[in-house]
Amino acid sequence: MAVLKSAASLLLVLNFCMYGVVLGIGGWAMNRAIDHGFIIGPDFYLPAHFSPIYFPMGNAATGFFVLFALIAGVVGAASAIVGLNHVRSWHLDSMPAAVSAATIAWSLTLLAMGFAWKEISLGFRNVELRTMEALLIILSATQLMYIISIHGSTARRNP
Repeated sequence: MAVLKSAASLLLVLNFCMYGVVLGIGGWAMNRAIDHGFIIGPDFYLPAHFSPIYFPMGNAATGFFVLFALIAGVVGAASAIVGLNHVRSWHLDSMPAAVSAATIAWSLTLLAMGFAWKEISLGFRNVELRTMEALLIILSATQLMYIISIHGSTARRNP
C-alpha cells in the first residue's frame, strides 16, 4: 500500500506541474489572440468567415484547443489540490472527492487532447502549441494512471 501511495504522490506532483505549464502556455496563447486578433470598429464590417474563436497563430482548431486546454488545466490543477488532501490523509473518506475531481479533470483533458489531435492533423502550428499538445497527450495517460493508483489502494483495503 505504501508503493501505491508513493506512486500516487509522484503522479500528483507530475500532473500538477504539467497542468501548470499548460495553463502558462494557454494563457500566453489567449493573451496573444486578444492582443492580435480582429479589431472591429464602428465603420468596419465582419469578415465573411469571421470566427469568435480566432487565433492569429496555428490553424482552425487552435481556438477550440486553447480554450479547452485552459479549462482542463484549471480543473486539473484543482483536482491535484484535492488529491493532495487525499494523499495526505490516505483514507476512504477522502477518496471519493479525489477520484471525482480527477475523473472530471481527466475527461476534460481527453476533450482537449481530441482538439490537439485535430490541430496536429491540420498542421501549421508553432513550438508553443506543439508543446501544449504533447503535454495534454501525456497528461491524458498520467491522469488515468493516477486514478488507477487511487482505486488500487481501495481494492487492497477492502477484502
